[in-house]
Amino acid sequence: MARAAEVSPITASRALRNARGVDPTLAQRVHEAAEQLGYVPDPAARALASQRSSQVIVLVPLLSNTLFVDLLEAVHRTLFPEGYHPLIGVTHYDSAEEELLLRTYLPLRPAGLLVTGFDRSEASGQLIARSGVPCVHLMETSTTPGVPCVGFSQHDAGAAITRHLLDRGRRRIAFCAAQLDPRVMQRAAGYRHCLAQAGLYDPSLELLSPERSSIALGARLFEDMLARAPDVDAIFFCNDDIAQGGLLAASRLGIAVPDRVAVAGFNDLAGSDQMVPPLTTMRTPRSEVGRAGAAMLLGMMRGSQPAPGCVELDYELVVRGST
Repeated sequence: MARAAEVSPITASRALRNARGVDPTLAQRVHEAAEQLGYVPDPAARALASQRSSQVIVLVPLLSNTLFVDLLEAVHRTLFPEGYHPLIGVTHYDSAEEELLLRTYLPLRPAGLLVTGFDRSEASGQLIARSGVPCVHLMETSTTPGVPCVGFSQHDAGAAITRHLLDRGRRRIAFCAAQLDPRVMQRAAGYRHCLAQAGLYDPSLELLSPERSSIALGARLFEDMLARAPDVDAIFFCNDDIAQGGLLAASRLGIAVPDRVAVAGFNDLAGSDQMVPPLTTMRTPRSEVGRAGAAMLLGMMRGSQPAPGCVELDYELVVRGST
């Protein structure tokens, strides 16, 4: 490579890493030679030689959920210009699968690690702690000192949307949920807390399905809830896709929304503003979580401590026609 470009091996190496200080003319010759030779850098060899990896492991539960796609996009846009390359692992909400991913990726000696939430096996926690790899937790916050994390209070957000329904005069407020991951259950806890404070909590008005969140499931949950409790006057769905399914079921069944029953969702996913009526929901800061989490990790990878250790972002209640 260096011989083809007629430069020294050090200059070729620095040019291929896009390091600063390389003469632009020499850098262009190196890149042209690399293209002609079909040269592809070996990141593992580079990490071994430099004692520094450019890979950042990012573990998320699903790629079919827009929430995590938005987060990953923000992570990439933050890390890639700084010379770091996200390597994505999908856990499918399975602690054993997450542990396998960690055992597979950590031997690659990544520069950093971004993980979703705090709910994982003891073995996974030990793998992260013993690896020495800087790690930031995303989507949830922690009061434990020294735990780098970026997220928002799922509990408080769940309480806030329930309080909105109370303020609208609703008194028989149901909660329908899918997936039942820790963040969903934190929203459920916020819902329960808010209604308990008002003296209106009724555990029979909860439908909790372990199935993956979907529009079809939302329609089924809507029908099941009204069959179980015909006097329900509002339903808080844990995610927008099942709330969208609920609105479609209401339209099919001729049930007026919000006059007969109000419907609220969570996350403000694509299409919620186009439903009939448009869906009231909680807009969550997933892109901001990705950006801030990646920025915090950048500081840790460069040797500085995150300050503060926990960043709590705001959420936004978006009131539309469904409530």
